[in-house]
Amino acid sequence: MKLINIGFGNMVSAGRLIAIVSPESAPIKRMVQEARDRGVLIDASFGRRTRAVLVMDSGHIVLSALQPETVAGRLGGRDAEPSEEEREEP
Repeated sequence: MKLINIGFGNMVSAGRLIAIVSPESAPIKRMVQEARDRGVLIDASFGRRTRAVLVMDSGHIVLSALQPETVAGRLGGRDAEPSEEEREEP
């Protein structure tokens, strides 16, 4: 089982990940709100701005403060160092 660092030491299973999307569009915002209402939202952004929304095969939605490109790079095995977002102070 491969784990992907989604920021601040939080990990998700690569095999259970369906999509990594930007949170800017109205349908994604609606999906996040519906997940919050259903109790399946996991906020791993540590109070920072959400920059990536991860959709899991279990129906859970995970919020990350990392850019979608950064998470995708980590999925591909690149960029294991902390990102700029992780180095910023809250």
